Amino acid sequence: MKTRKLGNSGLDVSALGLGCMGMSYGYGPAHDKQEMIKLIHAAVEKGVTFFDTAEAYGPYTNEELLGEALAPFREQVVIATKFGFKFNSEGGQAGMDSRPEHIRAVAEAALSRLKTDVIDLFYQHRVDPNVPIEDVAGAVKDLIREGKVKHFGLSEAGAQTIRQAHAVQPVAALQSEYSLWWREPEQEIIPTLEELGIGFVPFSPLGKGFLTGAINENTKFDRTDFRNIVPRFTEENRKANQKLVDLLGEIAKQKEATPAQVALAWLLAQKPWIVPIPGTTKLHRLEENLGAVEVSLSAEDVNEIDSAFAAIPVQGARYPEHLQKRVGR
Repeated sequence: MKTRKLGNSGLDVSALGLGCMGMSYGYGPAHDKQEMIKLIHAAVEKGVTFFDTAEAYGPYTNEELLGEALAPFREQVVIATKFGFKFNSEGGQAGMDSRPEHIRAVAEAALSRLKTDVIDLFYQHRVDPNVPIEDVAGAVKDLIREGKVKHFGLSEAGAQTIRQAHAVQPVAALQSEYSLWWREPEQEIIPTLEELGIGFVPFSPLGKGFLTGAINENTKFDRTDFRNIVPRFTEENRKANQKLVDLLGEIAKQKEATPAQVALAWLLAQKPWIVPIPGTTKLHRLEENLGAVEVSLSAEDVNEIDSAFAAIPVQGARYPEHLQKRVGR
């Protein structure tokens, strides 16, 4: 497995990481724990060193899963987790909370769940409008000074927030959605990250599964699947957006690859400090995704893909309005 550095932080990780949320949360019922441990072990064996979780995934159960699965390999891997939400007694989200005392409490609890003495990368999950970002960065700076955290990250933050945070404690990485069908980060975020030497970790690099070609207008999602409330995933929009997947399939045939591999290779070709974290619960998908590292796209290939995709407008918003309000702050 090839490796990449996340910006100027010196954080060295596999060129593709593994997003673990879907193993416990978000895309239907939680999967069998022992099966997911086997999958995580397979990822380690195949050279993946970068694993992404959050206290919100479950909540808590996904961190516990990673803690158990990665304990035998702790020195070989980089674990990223997140803070920034509070939860009610039923485990549902009850708003945001990035107060310094809460950040510290979350870090202590995450260390226990992850069975480790240090968090490699600690992201603010979403920007909290009620807490100055300087206070957030200062709280993580204290945790870094104490040796409980190695690197500070932000998720779905806007350019101004990134700058303000970075001035207090260098931001190692920004995690935000970025893929062939969500390219907004190219406008302001990617230039900001490049200027400041911050790595970029795209989540949903396969469009929440849509770019793999495994979803169509007839697909039925589990009632607990997050995609049920995403405008882009209405039956009508899935039908309209199928043109994108068909196009990706044609390009993939030319490259003797799969649509997912081309979508990931396209991201890897954008910048050397971009590290996508596709999620999966299936071994064959893990193997397919990791094969993207061997798919080489020239600058000409990338331009052709860009031109072809630019001719097909994506239908539907990427988030319902109440969730969109939380991003880009």
